[in-house]
Amino acid sequence: MSDNLPQYIEDRYIGGASKREVQKELKAAGWKQADITAALKQSPYTARSPLSPASMVAAVLGVVILTAGTFLVTVAMQQQGAQLPIPSDWTHAPLSHGEEPALSNPEFFATVKQDFIDKKSDLIEADLSAMTLNVYKAGELALSVPIMTKGREGSWWETPAGLYSITTKAESHFSSFGKVYQPWSMAFQGNFFIHGWPYYPGGEAVASTYSGGCIRLSTEDAEKVFNLADVGTPVLVFEEDFSSDNFSYSSLSAPLSAGSYLTADLKNNQVFYSEEAGNVVPIASITKLMTALVATEYLNLDSVAVVPKEALVYTSIPRFKVGDEISIYQLLFPLLTESSNEAAETIARHYGRSLFIQRMNDKAKAIGMTDSVFVDPSGADAGNVSTAEDLFMLAKYVYNNRSFVFNITSGNLKGSAYGASVFTDLRNLNHLTSHKYFFGGKVGQTIAAKETDLSVFEVPVEGEIRPLAFIVLGSNNSESDTTYLLNQFLERYAKP
Repeated sequence: MSDNLPQYIEDRYIGGASKREVQKELKAAGWKQADITAALKQSPYTARSPLSPASMVAAVLGVVILTAGTFLVTVAMQQQGAQLPIPSDWTHAPLSHGEEPALSNPEFFATVKQDFIDKKSDLIEADLSAMTLNVYKAGELALSVPIMTKGREGSWWETPAGLYSITTKAESHFSSFGKVYQPWSMAFQGNFFIHGWPYYPGGEAVASTYSGGCIRLSTEDAEKVFNLADVGTPVLVFEEDFSSDNFSYSSLSAPLSAGSYLTADLKNNQVFYSEEAGNVVPIASITKLMTALVATEYLNLDSVAVVPKEALVYTSIPRFKVGDEISIYQLLFPLLTESSNEAAETIARHYGRSLFIQRMNDKAKAIGMTDSVFVDPSGADAGNVSTAEDLFMLAKYVYNNRSFVFNITSGNLKGSAYGASVFTDLRNLNHLTSHKYFFGGKVGQTIAAKETDLSVFEVPVEGEIRPLAFIVLGSNNSESDTTYLLNQFLERYAKP
């Protein structure tokens, strides 16, 4: 660790920066969490008051550049008089294609786009709000076409925003999900494609209201894009749902038993309280939210899994036996309500356990969970680790792109295209599901993780419904800690 690091932290604190801001700056500069934690302990200014409203905005702007085909992150920040030390082993880190957390800022989106242009790079830009797809070649606009349809918001097939790349191309791809052909098809994320107007095997075109979540163009326009795009071409997908609004809070504080926690608004990304939110710790069954995401984005939910012997592991409520046949969709219910480790293992082994776990880690990196690692699909292993900050990004992604996952956790999934749960005796082990503002979440408990909780509440504040994430890790009583934070928030901000 550099001798200058504690001094930098002290200078930034004196300049008015928050602990959260400083941690993010140092992470972006390449410092390891262990060095940051050690330096924070050395600083006499570490024990600060809760985050001020001015500190709620991220201090780091990641600018994507393209060099020899590799995405790199450069960092631009105002140091307010403090000289940022750089670790001796620092190197630029490649930016994973996927949902980039900074894309929640529309200015960042514009910056990323402009940087591709300035670097004379190729880029496909899909603006889901303007419903326009633009293709840039060597930084110049080569084609602009209208997007005909996208995934319906809030549905199982909502088109995810983020930064991706073209992974495969096919002049005609047959969708095993929709049982249709997709002309001039370009895959960019899991089961999501850019393609022309789909048609059934008999040649009949699908109705205009038909959508499986892909970005649909006219067939003529899709061919033009297909001919301009190569495998590996970046695809930047943006939607206003990820924009930050202007709602603001004043700070609050709370003494909790948890070693790490964070509470923040999912719409404006504003933190109103956090403590050790960057600490990497075991998360237990919160892991199952990632398991559900990978299952819904990479598996056909109608496909039937056979419960193998290896899936009958220790779990809170044993339910299955070897040879049981059940669809992936139905397995989501015991997975997310009674936290079934058996369901988690069955889902993963249906896909291929090692590859499924790899997909979990890929997805984590894709949505900005840079300090998270998954080693099993259930969270039973202490090697499943994350931070409160990373889990905020997970909550934001699920809320904006896969809200039905939260609906299952709360027991409020209605009108699903896949039908109702076949289980009539499920126990919902998630906390506060009966609270009138509870939207969804997941709890966990292991010896290593102690008690953990990620919960989202939709709370009316000054005439608006605000989605709030409450993340509690390493707690002696996560339900009590979450309740305390929620009640304090309600008393302060949601008075009638």
